[in-house]
Amino acid sequence: QLQLVESGGGSAQAGGSLTLSCTASESTYRHYFMGWFRQAPGKGREGVAVLASGGFTSFYADSVKGRVTISRVNAKTVNLQMNSLKPEDTAMYYCAAGPGGSRDPLRADNFEYWGQGTQVTVAS
Repeated sequence: QLQLVESGGGSAQAGGSLTLSCTASESTYRHYFMGWFRQAPGKGREGVAVLASGGFTSFYADSVKGRVTISRVNAKTVNLQMNSLKPEDTAMYYCAAGPGGSRDPLRADNFEYWGQGTQVTVAS
């Protein structure tokens, strides 16, 4: 079973940057879409960014476009670079892997495997 481990969360000031990393127990490059999702207290899980298998196509939520970049570091690791952070970016961030979906790529049910999450807190 594929396992995912997130790292890189923490605290930042508004306007700052953080890079989250997701490392898988095996290569995800060829066969998995990789996604980052977040969930703030009292809110549902929101798709933030998705990278298609092969690493050439990415999708972003409107709320983060222009501020966030998802990228593949190597066959097992995918990063989420977050710039110009806002207090509303505060959430638990989860990495996910799965077959993906072309119609609505940011849907959580396109993904089978999930990490435990890493907390991001942005102070105003």
